[in-house]
Amino acid sequence: MDMQASRQLAVTRQQAWDALNDPEVLKLCIPGCDKVQTTEPGRYLVGMAVKIGPVSARFNGKITLGDMDPPNGCTLGFDGQGGAAGFGKGTAKVALLANDAGCELGYTVHAQVGGKIAQLGQRLVDGAARSMAEEFFKRFDDEMRRRFPLPAAPAP
Repeated sequence: MDMQASRQLAVTRQQAWDALNDPEVLKLCIPGCDKVQTTEPGRYLVGMAVKIGPVSARFNGKITLGDMDPPNGCTLGFDGQGGAAGFGKGTAKVALLANDAGCELGYTVHAQVGGKIAQLGQRLVDGAARSMAEEFFKRFDDEMRRRFPLPAAPAP
């Protein structure tokens, strides 16, 4: 499965970069996530609950940051095991591009799933993955707005 999208953020590229490297921000923004634990710089253990169609599972996995180019972007590698429900693994290339409105966060994801989840059908799995990615970036945008509110417009 492959996905590609972008989202405008009303924060600086450095603020977005710092947040993407903050385990607490990741925990808040990953749908169903209840654990992001740093094992060493750029490596995290993750725990999350996932429901795709009739299959619900708890996934435990790892996220590894590579190809670090602060504050321009990086590659996230992920590998998660959900027991009998199956597995998910892949990479996400994340790019942060500064612009007049803040920065644009672009991503390209390549992922594979196996086990019961893969048996659900590609359209259902792709739809759930797209929904999770969109939810992550919506939550990330909301968290950035909470942490870095825009200044109030001056009164006329």
